[in-house]
Amino acid sequence: MPQGSDDSGQDLISGGHLVAKALKAEGVDVIYTLCGGHIIDIYDGCVDEGIEVVDVRHEQVAAHAADGYARITGRPGCAVVTAGPGTTDAVTGVANAFRAESPMLLIGGQGAHSQHKMGSLQDLPHVDMMTPITKFAATVPDTARAADMVSMAFRECFNGAPGPSFLEIPRDVLDAKVPLEKARVPAAGRYRASTRSPGDPAAVEKLADLLVHAEKPAILLGSQVWTSRATDDAIELVRTLNVPAYMNGAGRGTLPPGDPHHFQLSRRYAFSNADLIVIVGTPFDFRMGYGKRLSPSATVVQIDLDYRTVGKNRDIDLGIVGDPGLILKSVTEAASGQLGGGAVRRKAWLEELRTAEQTAIEKRLPSLTSDASPIHPYRLVSEINEFLTEDSIYIGDGGDIVTFSGQVVQPKSPGHWMDPGPLGTLGVGIPFVLAAKQARPDKEVVALFGDGAFSLTGWDFETLVRYDLPFVGIVGNNSSMNQIRYGQAQKYGLERERIGNTLGDVPYDKFAQLLGGYGEEVRDPADIAPALRRARESGKPSLINVWVDPDAYAPGTMNQTMYK
Repeated sequence: MPQGSDDSGQDLISGGHLVAKALKAEGVDVIYTLCGGHIIDIYDGCVDEGIEVVDVRHEQVAAHAADGYARITGRPGCAVVTAGPGTTDAVTGVANAFRAESPMLLIGGQGAHSQHKMGSLQDLPHVDMMTPITKFAATVPDTARAADMVSMAFRECFNGAPGPSFLEIPRDVLDAKVPLEKARVPAAGRYRASTRSPGDPAAVEKLADLLVHAEKPAILLGSQVWTSRATDDAIELVRTLNVPAYMNGAGRGTLPPGDPHHFQLSRRYAFSNADLIVIVGTPFDFRMGYGKRLSPSATVVQIDLDYRTVGKNRDIDLGIVGDPGLILKSVTEAASGQLGGGAVRRKAWLEELRTAEQTAIEKRLPSLTSDASPIHPYRLVSEINEFLTEDSIYIGDGGDIVTFSGQVVQPKSPGHWMDPGPLGTLGVGIPFVLAAKQARPDKEVVALFGDGAFSLTGWDFETLVRYDLPFVGIVGNNSSMNQIRYGQAQKYGLERERIGNTLGDVPYDKFAQLLGGYGEEVRDPADIAPALRRARESGKPSLINVWVDPDAYAPGTMNQTMYK
């Protein structure tokens, strides 16, 4: 709303109100923040625009929550923090969104232009610090440009693969008022073009032909399948062409558990024996062994939103840049008319993979059903997997314990799996819960924390209590940073395995109770399921403190190359 008028009768508006108008035009309905004197005019604008202001206890939480909000909604998240330490506290959240390809805008305060280089309160070179970990970082130079610069930042968030942007706004720029007619305020839906590219038609035809003639194809559906909301197109392709599918990152849940094309534990076997491997929306990074885990004799195809990712770290036979949904849909259409008996021929290949899958399950079955105390982590994550419903959003925040869960927990629906992503950031759990529960209050949120991971941002459990956002939280408590402990034992021997990685025996159930939530301790594996049900029924933010075996390590932890 205009805020008064000048001597000529022109309506005036402040920089903070222009920012809020631009946020509203983008569809932002909540900002995550920790207050500071540099940024309060944005709050005032948000009140007028009907944007909720959610205040947290640490700026890292605000940035992670904006990242989580983007993942859940498909719309960019927004965090607003003050200058200096407020902005530096948010760096980890922005960096995590950068590696996870999550579209969010961080707005940071800055000292007044009139005090530039004079040593004003909390003055730091924010843009210089943020440039390497964002797709766009800039200073708003003039009040009349405030809304325009916000829309510019959002455009860059969706340039190629999504990612974060950063804007700093000097205090005098933010607080000043300018005639409304001199400010460019972009209209909703009229300042960004569609970024959905269908890919090179010739490459699409070639991939269709490869899939038709492959004897042993396999496809990996990565995070961009969810980012692009390509679930239906991915399902149509794997079912029409009879292709076994593996999922990672936010792509988990694309196919429901029990689907004949859903595979999880036989990926290494499949990638070692397939004659055609299609990688969708996942880079050849450490999670993929930099591409070295794929059969050297297989034909490898990579589909990605970002040209720079295709063929990085490993040669490929075919690369297609564009929207995964549009590409997969076009491939299915191109292949369906020439299938012949090709899809039927793959029955033996799917049966071969299902046998490998069953062998892996049976190998760990004793641990999944173990009655031992301390509780085996496999038993804990197995109980959690059984507890999930089709409406449960699962969040993993930790090292070794979440590595266990990645092999067992199967989300029942698309978009119902959240983890840090390739940066491996601990502490995303509570902020992701905050974002997920606010964006989708109709959904149950279930979060598994390592005790070390929870400690990083756990005080914002109080924020969940304050905003009445119930969730079921589980702390796999072994009083250790166990992923690192294992590595130290391997490299330096058992006498030095406990250096710098051992935590206190913290009763996190009592911590939850202290802050007004529901808490319960579990030492007997038979008590896990009843405790989870009681947490669900409490209607409160909850923490079930489960004491797990500190000497049990996930296979993924033991296979990490940095420890060898």
